[in-house]
Amino acid sequence: MHEPVNLTDLADRYGSDKGSSKHRYTELYHMLFHPFRNRKINFLEMGLLIGGPEHGESANRQTKDLPSIRMWLDYFTKAQITGLDVSDFAWFQHERFKFIRCNMDDRVNISVARQQMEDFDIVIDDASHASHHQQSAFLELFPKVKKGGMYIIEDLRWQPEPYEKPGITKTARLFQSYLTKRKFTHNDPAIASEFNALKDQISGCFVFQARFLKDKRDQVAVIHKR
Repeated sequence: MHEPVNLTDLADRYGSDKGSSKHRYTELYHMLFHPFRNRKINFLEMGLLIGGPEHGESANRQTKDLPSIRMWLDYFTKAQITGLDVSDFAWFQHERFKFIRCNMDDRVNISVARQQMEDFDIVIDDASHASHHQQSAFLELFPKVKKGGMYIIEDLRWQPEPYEKPGITKTARLFQSYLTKRKFTHNDPAIASEFNALKDQISGCFVFQARFLKDKRDQVAVIHKR
């Protein structure tokens, strides 16, 4: 059977919410990632299946599928794919897939996980969507992105009540501050300082609204490594 090369087709085939049924991220990703499709790259995705503690489920829930990982393995013909999640997906075996279990609520855990990783060409954060998880992950893992690579943060407009810290600067607002002022602002000066220490490594930053409609809230950020 002829293998589809359109990423949205693959997302819809495997039941990923990145495709046409919900977020439509794959329309953007196909454009960005197609030059990488048949190259030997390292790819990281955080958050492998909807559910988990951010939706009131146990981190030890039973997992039965990895829709987006199956999609990436089909799309990228030579990529080494790393998946990171608070739940256990070690049952999934593929010669080009590596799983790391990590509770991102503690930044130390992300730092420990980082020690098990190679440098990446593409990173996608589709984990809990809690602001401090997104921000801690970026601070720990953006330095692991290769020059010319991309770091993507999904679902900026939704933060889970079980995790979200009251009053924290939202990640969308954090990156919008960089876009408007070329300087990150955050209600925690220490976090702002850490982000600003990385800004010289940023070649470009793009924030897209939900379903790419300008009247919607910010939904996905793409940061290009200098």
